[in-house]
Amino acid sequence: MNIKLLALLIILFFQFQFISGQTRTYTTSKLTGTPPEIDGVLDDPAWQILEWEGDFIQHQPNNGEKASQKTAFKILYDHDYIYVAFKAYDTEKDKIAKRMTRRDGFDGDLVGIMFDSYYDKRTSFFFVVNAAGVKSDAIQTDDNGDMMDDSWDPIWFTKTSYDDEGWNAEMKIPISQLRFSKKDEQIWGLEVARLVFRENELSFWNHIPKDASGWTSLYGELKGLNSLKPKKQIEIAPYLVGKLDKYEKDDKNPYATGTDYSYNIGLDGKIGITNNMILDFTINPDFGQVEADPSEVNLSAFESYFSEKRPFFIEGKNITDYQITPGGHPWASDNLFYSRRVGRAPQGEPSLTDSEYLKMPDNTKILGAFKLTGKTKDGWSVGIIENIANQEKAEINNQGQTRKEIVEPYTNYLIGRVQKDINKGNTIIGAMYTTTNRKLEVTNMDYLNKNAITGGLDFQQFFLSKKYFVSAKFIASKISGSQEAILEQQMSPRRYYQRPDANYLKVDSNRTSLSGHGGTFLIGKQENSGFRFLFNATWRSPGLELNDVGYLRQANTVFQFLWAGYSITKPFSIFRRIDFNANQWAGWDFGAVNLFNGVNFSIGAEFTNQWQLGFGVNRDFDQIDNTMLWGGPSMKIPGDWNYFAQLSSNSTKKLHANISFSQTFGSENYMSSTNSEFSLNYRPFDFVSFSLSPSYSVNKTELQYIDESSFNNQARYIFGTIEQNTFVLTARIDLNIKPDLTLQYYASPFISSGDYYDIKRITDPMADNYQNRYHTFSSAEITYSEPDQTYSIDESGDGIVDYAVGNPNFNFKQFRSNLVLRWEYTPGSLIYVVWSQGKTKEDSYGSFDYLNDMNKLFSVVGHNTFLIKISHRFRAR
Repeated sequence: MNIKLLALLIILFFQFQFISGQTRTYTTSKLTGTPPEIDGVLDDPAWQILEWEGDFIQHQPNNGEKASQKTAFKILYDHDYIYVAFKAYDTEKDKIAKRMTRRDGFDGDLVGIMFDSYYDKRTSFFFVVNAAGVKSDAIQTDDNGDMMDDSWDPIWFTKTSYDDEGWNAEMKIPISQLRFSKKDEQIWGLEVARLVFRENELSFWNHIPKDASGWTSLYGELKGLNSLKPKKQIEIAPYLVGKLDKYEKDDKNPYATGTDYSYNIGLDGKIGITNNMILDFTINPDFGQVEADPSEVNLSAFESYFSEKRPFFIEGKNITDYQITPGGHPWASDNLFYSRRVGRAPQGEPSLTDSEYLKMPDNTKILGAFKLTGKTKDGWSVGIIENIANQEKAEINNQGQTRKEIVEPYTNYLIGRVQKDINKGNTIIGAMYTTTNRKLEVTNMDYLNKNAITGGLDFQQFFLSKKYFVSAKFIASKISGSQEAILEQQMSPRRYYQRPDANYLKVDSNRTSLSGHGGTFLIGKQENSGFRFLFNATWRSPGLELNDVGYLRQANTVFQFLWAGYSITKPFSIFRRIDFNANQWAGWDFGAVNLFNGVNFSIGAEFTNQWQLGFGVNRDFDQIDNTMLWGGPSMKIPGDWNYFAQLSSNSTKKLHANISFSQTFGSENYMSSTNSEFSLNYRPFDFVSFSLSPSYSVNKTELQYIDESSFNNQARYIFGTIEQNTFVLTARIDLNIKPDLTLQYYASPFISSGDYYDIKRITDPMADNYQNRYHTFSSAEITYSEPDQTYSIDESGDGIVDYAVGNPNFNFKQFRSNLVLRWEYTPGSLIYVVWSQGKTKEDSYGSFDYLNDMNKLFSVVGHNTFLIKISHRFRAR
């Protein structure tokens, strides 16, 4: 090849690389005349000041290509507001998706603007509107988009309209809702987006390549913001709640009158301490409009984890989140702050005689909570939460004589979190600290920890344009209290110090404190396409305890996984996208025992018709379980194979469905499991939608723990074969009358049965031969008494009962529903009208009969709650 031609091609290549990778800049103008009226019609004289900006580039599906539909925008500002105009051209305007949803629905055709007003290359403020005029907003506090908080609901104004060219939108965003430094000349990060819903086509003003790492750091720039002064946000919202409970009356129980009335008043607010720091507070908060947790039957020794639903704790949770280990495994829930601890159900359980009745508080009242969040001028992100929980008392009635017993002490929770960006966000350091202090002096609740402290240090370093990273977290804890409290912690399911075969653990009944540590090390490559990988090693020492204000499922573990994936994001043939994933994992305890090993492979594909298909296989090899005997010795468990598949139709259609199926088969035929789920979503009109999601599972295992007994001063661990059937149906109806007026109904019947048979005792839990690990009682050794609901066991064969266990069969049926009318009658001010109903029925016949169980469930008199809540937000201008 000619040398001059080669040199010219090299020069052109590098010029193209420079042009395609350069950052776009938009220069705004200050508005001096009459501001535009926010009506969605772009005929105001103010909009004539600037030329339209456009030329959007696809992010998906065809990354780097010109957007299929033209989009243009303008930005103006004055001392109080930022004004944005959008023209969303559409050559098929009759196909524009004008879906009416509740706020933050992110549904239908969308346009949106994102500001990195800190200009820290990490923090984004999202303002999005769909073609029906529904607002969506969020804060993103990390560059890769994992820390997205859509619970943030700032006050801003928007309207949409339609014309022959497509649809239009106007926004008016108060300066007080944004955070930025005090400079005469501002430069902000800027991104503008458009989603054409029917094609699921996302395009950006400043192109973000699929193979790039990061998000906010790839924004363009907004210039021209001169002499813009930060506004301190001051908002106060008092509220009033009236509540009526109707339920079945019990003439014997003086507390079950059938009708209860109550009311509540409180205050929520936001105060800008500085232009970068916001103080959120709530006094005597009420969460009556929050949807109930899903029903479940938990047969394990571990605590269930439920997600947070209360608005005060959801908003800004990304700042105080301290997830120790990422992923979808059981360790992923561990966190230094689990906000469900605040306002939890009282932990005390009063002892009652046969003639006594109990009135127990449902939850612990939160007297006040304060949350300070923001970013200092030196780049420190700060989050501080202070919560004060009330002392709760149960009332006990004994034939007209009443007494009160403390069931939850006064408790103070403090959570502090800081992070610092260094070297343009390529290095991030941080720390977190929590304390829990309980006033136990007059409570007779010395079984609770008196004080608890946890802390964490974290570090993250990015390399090569943030494609590669190394991160590490180290955590430590210390709890203190009475000997009773610390003994209970040592013997809890999280650690089981009493295990007879754990010579590295020792129960010390004289201890008054317990300390532990844990952490995670990660190294990986992150991109939106191509090859990616992640290596993780994490540990929890035996003495680690987080559950006073955090969440810890299990201590005494060392866990490692290696994940690798390859994504093809450029459409080809019938495929829009394909993802290949493989995993390997292993675990140990602090006695250096290899507990488990496993591998996984899966494939996921999206087709050009926007249908999706995924399938895969998991293989868990033989395991050793330290908790299966609930404090007894470790036990070997056969491995298993698991297969799964999922198919979903095009979600942009009025009718779309999803079906998934999985099966697990244990080696030695020790267990089997089948689970199938189906969901159907139908939107006959833009303002109404229906969804129905049934699921059914059958789980059978030969080794389900029942109880522990004693014979000849030796422990007897009683197990049984269980066949558990569970059916769940979740139905939702959303009627979205206007963007600020919605009616939502949720209903979910839950039925689960457990039938136990082949009762057995564990004989040699670590035997090489699976059948030698247990002994199944013969008919000569075990008898069942129907009146007593008891299994009597004659192990010695002398005709005398040596020990007994209760009938473990169960039939648990529950129905939960709520109907919520939500009206935002003025921005930030709300009226809720709520009707919720709950029914629960428990039996012990064990067999599963859907029609019979449903009839029994709905024959129960429900507990109905009617509630109206009014709040009004006052905002300083």
